[in-house]
Amino acid sequence: MNSLKTLTNNINVSRLDPLPSPIELQSRYSAHEDDLELVYGFRESIKRILRRDDKRLLIIVGPCSIHDPKAGIEYAKRLRAISDQICGNFLIVMRSYFEKPRTSLGWKGLINDPYLNGTFQVDEGLGIARQFMIEVTRIGLPLAAEALDPIVPQYIGDLVSWSAIGARTTESQTHREMASGLSCPVGFKNGTDGDVDIAVGAIESARHPHSFLGIDSAGRSSIVRTVGNEYAHLVLRGSDSGPNYDRHFADDAAAAMSRRGLTPRILIDCSHGNSGKNPSVQPVVARNVINQVRAGNESIVGLMFESFLEPGNQPFGSDPAGLRYGCSITDPCLGWDQTEQLLLELGASL
Repeated sequence: MNSLKTLTNNINVSRLDPLPSPIELQSRYSAHEDDLELVYGFRESIKRILRRDDKRLLIIVGPCSIHDPKAGIEYAKRLRAISDQICGNFLIVMRSYFEKPRTSLGWKGLINDPYLNGTFQVDEGLGIARQFMIEVTRIGLPLAAEALDPIVPQYIGDLVSWSAIGARTTESQTHREMASGLSCPVGFKNGTDGDVDIAVGAIESARHPHSFLGIDSAGRSSIVRTVGNEYAHLVLRGSDSGPNYDRHFADDAAAAMSRRGLTPRILIDCSHGNSGKNPSVQPVVARNVINQVRAGNESIVGLMFESFLEPGNQPFGSDPAGLRYGCSITDPCLGWDQTEQLLLELGASL
């Protein structure tokens, strides 16, 4: 006869597979001191931009998600070459998103399902992600990631220079607490309905200390006690009903931050709701943002757009081998030719 414990505990869990601890994984995929020195420098540069001690703008650009590390590395090498040409006006940060939030079903990202075949080898996904981040860091680019699972930063957070909290999770207490302890600057996106006050509240919360459940580097359950993240800021990403990148939206968002005693620091996402997920609209948004900066808007600290080697996106079927190289399997992206042209244009415009 089953004990009461088996009748009441983990009744919907089929099995629990142990993961290596963060310190074990970091030892297996080890970043050198030189790598970590680069990351530290990247973070300090981003902080100076957020303080406006450095008048350059952030440009966070790259694939909607990393599904093919080989194509991602090729993209990073091309992006680094462009970065060197426009570094006087911009700090380029590469999107390296390994986790994808889902409102219902779909591929949850490289960490969750690295082989795109439903085997969910999370332990291997963490290692693949970490190795990719080390390689991109050595190419000479800062990395941006979305912080989704509260355990993942213990595995890869030492290599992230900028983090995002997405529109679906900005209102979550768990993610506000996690953001308060992240080691890098973090941008909170407005809600999918366009609500900016949700993100402003999240920024205020993340700037304060919190205590919550988590794990330490040895993988032990722990009380995580944070000091707060003073570099939390706002990301305007549009909404399901339309964009919010224009001047009056940026001004309203800055005023909302000021009312809460926060210094307005706004990054504008040229994709998602601001482009209607149409990549050809992203350059239009980017030019508008640059014009606002040229007109004297000092609240805007940067912009973000989605770009990969090939334009658009492709359906994600049952055979990963049949996927087109360098083309997104999540949101549609600008192709490399359009990306290069846009970055050089933006660099010249300032």
